[in-house]
Amino acid sequence: MAQVVRNQGRVLPDDDATDLREIGFRSLDFSELALRVEDATGEELNFDAPGLRRIATVGDVLDFLAELQRQ
Repeated sequence: MAQVVRNQGRVLPDDDATDLREIGFRSLDFSELALRVEDATGEELNFDAPGLRRIATVGDVLDFLAELQRQ
């Protein structure tokens, strides 16, 4: 996630409770992050829009991706 944010000239905050809107993290950024995770793991992540709606913070993104990888 830090690399995706860094590529856009921003810095990932240390606080996982930071709201995504505060750092300008958009759905397109999430898509890029998901693709990077898929490339790194060699596995496809399957998620749907309702699951994404509950994501509001940096920690939510990290938890969501970890949950998808466990499935």
